[in-house]
Amino acid sequence: MPRIRGASIEQHHEMVWADLAEAMRGLLLERSYDAITMGHIAARAGLARNTLYNYARDKGALVLALTERAAGPTVERVTAIAGRAGEPAAQRIREIVEAVLTAEGMRLMFQPGSAVAEVPKGPDNPFTAIVVAVESVVRDGIGRGEFRDVGDVQLTVELLAGLMRAGAERVGRDPDALAGTVAAAQDLVRAALIVNS
Repeated sequence: MPRIRGASIEQHHEMVWADLAEAMRGLLLERSYDAITMGHIAARAGLARNTLYNYARDKGALVLALTERAAGPTVERVTAIAGRAGEPAAQRIREIVEAVLTAEGMRLMFQPGSAVAEVPKGPDNPFTAIVVAVESVVRDGIGRGEFRDVGDVQLTVELLAGLMRAGAERVGRDPDALAGTVAAAQDLVRAALIVNS
């Protein structure tokens, strides 16, 4: 029987999930997603391959599980920021940009050779709640006169999501570029939304 790390089974599982996320991050820096096998992941995480299958049936399921686990704290943070309706929309959108670009889940998703194709589109995407939160802040900003009327809010947020993806990809390639990338993304979002910017 394998040894349990940690004080409990739950703690052991959390440690293994952290090892799996780190293994995937490291492997994506070395090779394309398609070139990574479950054997590579198991070896990098220090697991027997059959143990890895207790966590996910295949690489796609593993990536989805890792993304969902990583997305949770980011979704909670962004939803909380968006929900501070008494604060200026411009301040909230700026904080959301920083929260998304500094999130581990985004860096895992958009590293070079990314596994983004494994994550479902639409409402099953773990990041859908972030899009909904951003749409609410944009609508609020338009309603208050802070943001210009962009017309199609959903399209605008989709375009801003592309900007965020580009930023996350940049940080995935060069973690030292985080501060500059966050500042540039905040400036671009400001220019896209704010009246008289």
